[in-house]
Amino acid sequence: MRVLITGISGFAGSHLAEYCLARSGVDVVGLVRDPARLGHAAHLTARCQFLPGDVRDAVAVHAAIAQAAPDVVLNLAGQASVALAFGDPAGTLMDNAAGQLNVIQAVLRHRPQARVLVVGSAYEYGLVRPEENPINESAQLRPTDPYAVSKVAQDLFGYQYAVSHRLQAVRVRAFNHTGPRQSDDFVASRFARQIAEIESGTREPVMTVGNLTAVRDFTDVRDVVRAYFLAATKGQPGEVYNVGCGIGRRIEELLGMLLGLSRVPVQVKEDPALLRPLDVPTLVCDATRLHQHTGWEPQMPLERTLVDLLDYWRQRVAAAS
Repeated sequence: MRVLITGISGFAGSHLAEYCLARSGVDVVGLVRDPARLGHAAHLTARCQFLPGDVRDAVAVHAAIAQAAPDVVLNLAGQASVALAFGDPAGTLMDNAAGQLNVIQAVLRHRPQARVLVVGSAYEYGLVRPEENPINESAQLRPTDPYAVSKVAQDLFGYQYAVSHRLQAVRVRAFNHTGPRQSDDFVASRFARQIAEIESGTREPVMTVGNLTAVRDFTDVRDVVRAYFLAATKGQPGEVYNVGCGIGRRIEELLGMLLGLSRVPVQVKEDPALLRPLDVPTLVCDATRLHQHTGWEPQMPLERTLVDLLDYWRQRVAAAS
């Protein structure tokens, strides 16, 4: 089986590449904007083929699909930050929705029988009513930010081409996930980096935080990429699958778990700049459909995930200093 991963140099993309390479008979090709800057996939150069191309560039995407001739396309490229999306909604729409469309059209032209994974987000559900939690795939989509809107468009492109062109597209809606290599644009990783810097003495012993009352469903990235592969290879084309562990935790609880791993005392201070214009109170996943169709279940406890995440940032901070 030949797999093409877009966004392979990123957080989830690099973990997904490692998961695929650990499986017998799976060859991995990665699409990267700049082959000289492989990011988190740099350690895979001897095991993967890398092709240049930005998903916004239709010509480059067509060339990559034609050259790679993949059996499965796992599209993880895109803009993943809600905060950045508020500052650049048009760019976010281009990265996510237009990028997905370019991938779809290239697959239809060059590899029409290939399976395509369309990676959406729990934020597509948006203003979830309390009684809708845990959320299944039939919940109404009520997006509240430009990132979520771009993901809805990406998601629906996958559905539309599945029904109109018989594209072998499988869609997933991933709830919060974290782990080593995650950018500090995301809450758990931002907390972990600050703790690592405070421990090293490069930051004052004060951690800045945003809204701590929101409830989110956190899954280890290594469990999530396994779900992606199973959905792409075993899921039903045209179907959509939630990915999450089904346990809701207040951000305050997440912070407390990380502070419990800190080697030094840390003071916590709210930063109004970290508060979003509108924050959905609760998002908890119902992944029953994914389990029924693929057998997937999360395996990594959150406590282990946070240990690995904090150790990752300790190594990064130590290397930088």
